[in-house]
Amino acid sequence: MKKHHFIDLKAIARDAMRKYGFEPGFSKAVMREVENIDESSPPDTVTDVRDLRSLLWSSIDNHDSMDLDQIEYCERGPGDEIHVMVAIADVDLFVPKLSQTDLHAAHNGTSVYTGVETFPMLPDRLSKGISSLLPGHDHRAIVIEYSVLPDGDVRHGEIYRALVSNKAKLVYEEVGEWLEGLGEIPENVRDIPGLEEQLRLQTEAMGRLKKYRMEQGALELETIEAESIAEDGLVKDIVVQKKNPARFLIEDFMIAANGTTVDFLGNAGIPMIQRVVRTPRYWDEIVMTAAAYHERLPVEPDSKALSLFLLRRKEADPERFPDLSLTIVKLLGPGEYMTLEPGEPPTGHFGLAVTDYTHGTAPNRRYVDLVNQRLIKSVLDKEKSPYAPHELYDLAAWLSDREKGSKKVERFMRKAAAAVLLRDRIGESFDALVTGVTEHGSYARMISPPAEGRIMQGEQGLRVGQSITVRLLRTDPYNGFIDFACIGRGEGGIKGYPAHMSRARVPGEKERGHRYAGRQRGRR
Repeated sequence: MKKHHFIDLKAIARDAMRKYGFEPGFSKAVMREVENIDESSPPDTVTDVRDLRSLLWSSIDNHDSMDLDQIEYCERGPGDEIHVMVAIADVDLFVPKLSQTDLHAAHNGTSVYTGVETFPMLPDRLSKGISSLLPGHDHRAIVIEYSVLPDGDVRHGEIYRALVSNKAKLVYEEVGEWLEGLGEIPENVRDIPGLEEQLRLQTEAMGRLKKYRMEQGALELETIEAESIAEDGLVKDIVVQKKNPARFLIEDFMIAANGTTVDFLGNAGIPMIQRVVRTPRYWDEIVMTAAAYHERLPVEPDSKALSLFLLRRKEADPERFPDLSLTIVKLLGPGEYMTLEPGEPPTGHFGLAVTDYTHGTAPNRRYVDLVNQRLIKSVLDKEKSPYAPHELYDLAAWLSDREKGSKKVERFMRKAAAAVLLRDRIGESFDALVTGVTEHGSYARMISPPAEGRIMQGEQGLRVGQSITVRLLRTDPYNGFIDFACIGRGEGGIKGYPAHMSRARVPGEKERGHRYAGRQRGRR
């Protein structure tokens, strides 16, 4: 094996953060402020805090997550309803508006997950400690209640302050495999009386919610989410995050909780920030995509028709479905934040097939959720909104930009990590799928490991979705480049696939034809 010099991926990640306008670290003022927090004495004097510590709360998250934002609990109600309670960490309690910690969080807008290093929105003492809903401690929370009806529709309920205690920190993969019948019951589920029944009831509620949303036209999309596994700065593997019942459970519970938040703030008559995906501007191109599969979609945007088309394609060709999903995601357009003032019609979320939606269930990780938490508290306390409409307008635009920036950092680092992992495999051949054909070049994703790159040789005549064999030509971790030669072609692909409908390039990809001539690598 060829000996390579050490590549500091953490340094590359920090550089990428700065490139896209993020602060990768915390100032001394922020750290001093957080160190001075007395977690044993909450800095408010409210008395309307319900004691719900006796309930069988649990959380489900990634195995290494410590910044727990929410815990869940269900009860079966009259008429076969399922009453759901979602407790959200009271982060605002420890992060006052316009504090140094708040200003840093507002600037970055979100935690950024690069695989090799996580750049949290809040310092670890807060997000992984004081304001995290970890087991073993009592925590202040904002509880959102709603009822799931037998047909899966939701009746919004109360929102209030509470004292809660997480009884079990569960892991997506372990719970998901157990619910699918592919694995043993997790040890802490087995050992805590009543928790198995509790999770079965939560799963039943999730099934109702999902079925109802799909009937309304929610889109079943499945893009490839590759994640690098790094230890001590070295990339060990690239894995694909798979959906399972546990992930669906949390996803559907949070969608319903966020809808309840919009209902609560709307009834209070105060401006808020909504999360929207507009009616697709490029619907005609979505229609063209369906036509390439000999399917017909309506001339006017129709989420139900698109949902049924996607379900048929997933069943017919699951291997290529992630690439079709990515195409549809691009043509739908990005999610964004918008202000919603009292009396205005909501824009809605086309992909989720919901009209009233926001982000409010992850205040340790997203700043807009912290803003919404403050709005909720102002209603509970019968006080004036802490944000004027023009502040919310500016925040919505800024946080939309920060979300786009975080995705660029994460995408760049996935390619940089893959370039490191593959640098000893130059000249090897891999099975791959064509993921993009543009005027700037053609792109492919290897099946294993799921790394993406540009086809520099033999790209003529390729079609999106086509199975090919590629030879790895070169990698460049510092610029996130992976280059292939196409050396074999299979059948399949979308014939006549329009170039402008293929996947977006990563930053700098347009200029790649000349990138090896006299550029500065900026190596450390």
